Amino acid sequence: MAETVTRADLCEAVHEELGLSRQECSNLVERTLDLIVDSLERGETVKLSGFGVFQVREKRARMGRNPKTGAPATITPRRVISFRASQIMKTKVDGAAAE
Repeated sequence: MAETVTRADLCEAVHEELGLSRQECSNLVERTLDLIVDSLERGETVKLSGFGVFQVREKRARMGRNPKTGAPATITPRRVISFRASQIMKTKVDGAAAE
């Protein structure tokens, strides 16, 4: 099973790469993630070159079914986040899977 990368792992990687204190690295990672979330909350698209694009999509209300009972149910309108990986990222991931 694959390992999960956590915020702490990201902070540690930044610490090792840049040599900043762990507290500074933690603040840097948290601030970066906060900026991404804030932009998405405002409905903006976040494009990270070589990584991918985060977008907020508006989903309309629609009819669905309760899978347990089969009864019709209204699904409320909502905003969802979608991510589309860049071609560079796709190529790297595909190359790593082939090895």
